Amino acid sequence: MKIMIAEDDEKIAQLEKDYLEINGFETEIISDGALVLKKLEMETYDLILLDVMLPNCSGYDICRKIRNEIDIPILMVTARSEGADIIRGLGLGADDYITKPFSLPALYAKIMAMMARLRGERPMEKLKKGGVEMDLRTGQVMICGQKCEMPPKEY
Repeated sequence: MKIMIAEDDEKIAQLEKDYLEINGFETEIISDGALVLKKLEMETYDLILLDVMLPNCSGYDICRKIRNEIDIPILMVTARSEGADIIRGLGLGADDYITKPFSLPALYAKIMAMMARLRGERPMEKLKKGGVEMDLRTGQVMICGQKCEMPPKEY
């Protein structure tokens, strides 16, 4: 699966890229809003992580243009967390919205949930990695078969 990361903050973009590639995704970073639209004309992506505040073309404008031409999942990733900003992004056609700062596992979970919905699959109920298992319905965490209690922030 190929993901476009439309993000002008180099550190955030690189963190997203590294985390997603470790989890098996192919990624490409585009840091300029105008280049996002040009790149979409030349290449195919399975999903776009779209920052709202990009130079030369805002994420809102990009979202509007994409929705008029391409059917592709859009996850807006931005520091703009006001209700009006979220409503605007979703109203323009974004499939979901995550605000900065965010955890990389939360971003990954949103991507997986979006892709499952688009494929008509049931939502992910459990995450497993090595000896760690998380039940997303109950919030229970098991490490090597042992129940692990933890505060919500750590979860």
